[in-house]
Amino acid sequence: MHDVFVSHDLFQIESAGPALILRLAAPDGTNRLTCACVRALTNELSKTELRTHPLVIAGNRQFFSVGADLNEIAALTGPEAYEFSATGQALMNAIASHPTPVIAAIEGHCMGGGLDLALACHRRIAAPEAIFGHRGAALGLITGWGGTQRLPRLIGKARALELFITAERISAERALEIGLANAIATDPIAEATRQLATASG
Repeated sequence: MHDVFVSHDLFQIESAGPALILRLAAPDGTNRLTCACVRALTNELSKTELRTHPLVIAGNRQFFSVGADLNEIAALTGPEAYEFSATGQALMNAIASHPTPVIAAIEGHCMGGGLDLALACHRRIAAPEAIFGHRGAALGLITGWGGTQRLPRLIGKARALELFITAERISAERALEIGLANAIATDPIAEATRQLATASG
């Protein structure tokens, strides 16, 4: 059991030795990255006390995150959609440029903007049953949060295009094989905190 460092309606932050665990905790369990969630996460990550600790980002056993709320996106005006895209980019850049290591501990579905979030982390540790995918193309959408840049750099342009265009879902084993995941662990959070404690020691 970890001590709760910060409690919010959409996430909580727990202390785990030298690391902090940022656990997405949306009421419906799918951990959608709504406008409110993205803004709150960006604000939280800007705080000095978070920037001095290694960080693990996690969800729950069924959902790391399904990404943006498509119903919410559909209701946005053009300027609002542009602002949401910029806000999401700011969150991903804040994670990517975090001064201490950030590991995504992925269980369940890691989809769309949730995959963008995982890609912004410095490492990704997946549970054996984790599922990855970017379903935007199947819905006539494409990410505006940096995934189209980070994924090709990580796994190569050809494989990244295949994942984006086909909207294919891939297993943790396949993600490890192509370099999307760095490791597979039965308990990704425990493995992430172990790695961070070893690095800090």
